[in-house]
Amino acid sequence: MTAGMDFSDLSVLCMGDVMLDRFVHGDIDRISPEAPVPVLRLRSTREMPGGAGNVAANVASLGGRAVLIGLVGLDEAGARLRQLLTRQDRVRDALVASARRPTICKTRFIAGRQQVVRTDDESDAALLEEEEAGLLAAFAAGLPGCQAVVLSDYGKSALSPGLVAQAVSDAARAGVAVFVDPKTDDFSRYRGATCITPNLREFAAAIGRQDADGLDDEAAIARAARPVLEAAQAGAILVTRSERGMTLVERTGEVASVPARAREVFDVSGAGDTVIAALALAHASGRTLARSMHIANAAAGVVVSKLGTATADIAEVLHELAAQGEGASAAGLQSLAATRSLVARWREQGLRVGFTNGCFDILHPGHVSLLAAARRACDRLVVALNTDDSVRRLKGQARPVNALEQRAQVMAAIRYVDCVVSFAEDTPIEAIRALMPDVLVKGADYSVDRVVGAELVLAAGGQVVLAELVAGQSTTGIIAKLGGTTPVPA
Repeated sequence: MTAGMDFSDLSVLCMGDVMLDRFVHGDIDRISPEAPVPVLRLRSTREMPGGAGNVAANVASLGGRAVLIGLVGLDEAGARLRQLLTRQDRVRDALVASARRPTICKTRFIAGRQQVVRTDDESDAALLEEEEAGLLAAFAAGLPGCQAVVLSDYGKSALSPGLVAQAVSDAARAGVAVFVDPKTDDFSRYRGATCITPNLREFAAAIGRQDADGLDDEAAIARAARPVLEAAQAGAILVTRSERGMTLVERTGEVASVPARAREVFDVSGAGDTVIAALALAHASGRTLARSMHIANAAAGVVVSKLGTATADIAEVLHELAAQGEGASAAGLQSLAATRSLVARWREQGLRVGFTNGCFDILHPGHVSLLAAARRACDRLVVALNTDDSVRRLKGQARPVNALEQRAQVMAAIRYVDCVVSFAEDTPIEAIRALMPDVLVKGADYSVDRVVGAELVLAAGGQVVLAELVAGQSTTGIIAKLGGTTPVPA
């Protein structure tokens, strides 16, 4: 599934409603004396490209290249957006300036991890003739060299019916697939698209329903999608279904679904942008839409665990695919370099990273209790497994009972675990030094001074947690009850 996950030679033209996403973080500790409203004490501000800009950022984060086309105003927000794009060396700024409208800017005020209010600066005026001409000229100039087109419709006027029709027609003549993230409930507006990617609520509106009642399984979605597909003359509809995963319905009659992996969701902002970016890249790399859906689903799983508008990179998506059983390598087992990348991403989100290690040869309730305690002490947990040779040196030639790949597969399936890595040495000190976790966890049969890496973590301001053990639980005891075992071949 993950073979050929190198998108560096692929380019995606992203056109639609471009905006600046601004996140203002602060703390609330009192109510205003002027009115019954909370007072937000400002701490920091983050800004990033939103809308079609976030699609382009996701394309770049996944390793591809993007050409970004949309409207920006001659204002501070527009200047800031273009400044942010200069930092994206894999995104080409093909934005069209307009003196008639402001740059769309969404400002979210956040206390802790809770959004308390949002302000939108935008115009709802229809696209002017000169604006549409400018966008079409930019599209014609940007299409050559692109292997996919994404039309990102946020209902903010940039994608007029005439512009969409011309763009789809030009792409078809060039043999380039078109993916549409829709806003209108009339999907015939995107006539001829390769794939339309509504969420469940948008799909319900497109089939004339007020809500998604009755659309709770693959068969119901497939029945409802077929007349919509015919009306839109589209190749496929991919319905994103939140915690139920995704369902793909193709005009050929093929239907496929992929479940979402159970995980802690922080924010769904921009998840649709990630889905369509990953889908377009995967399909452009030669995969079928059904196979591309698996990659898009994994990418969405990554971003919903992040706060605010976010992107997913290849290392994170590969890790998520492995956790879903879609990876080509040992299920869930990551390289130290990939794990370091994940840890860096988690830290950018303000998440506390935990670390524990062991042989975890025959998993038992004591192990699960330790992992649960470790995960309670942090936001993301990395588990480091001794390699088979390392286990033999520590436990004798009769161990391990289960090879590293098998132990990693079982460990990755534990809901408390976010990443599995291995180490060949007798101790995990090098892995700890490389990752520098915020929380280091071992069993309560250790003292802090005996925990490998404790001194490093504490010196960096981290924490050491000694988790209570479950009495009477041990791998050695289980092996004894079985009367010994056959060692894993060296």
